[in-house]
Amino acid sequence: MPFSFEDLEVYQKSVDFSVSIINVVDQLDTPRKHYRLIDQLESSSTSVCLNIAEGKGRFSKKEFKHFLYISRGSLYETVAMLQILRKKH
Repeated sequence: MPFSFEDLEVYQKSVDFSVSIINVVDQLDTPRKHYRLIDQLESSSTSVCLNIAEGKGRFSKKEFKHFLYISRGSLYETVAMLQILRKKH
């Protein structure tokens, strides 16, 4: 039995986005000193879909909307870190 969030297109796209980021990270050849940045990149990218799923499991549309805002913040954080890494390489 699928969970209700699994039918959301935004959730499906956010999972694909997270997998894409993890694939990029797997291909990075970067010094160990950037480990925290890379770890945070993986964390923020997966946080996008995790917050959508968690919000959908809440009991009100207001709570769901709140988690969507958090998800969007994680997306922006991920984009900012990608820009930092691009400038470093």
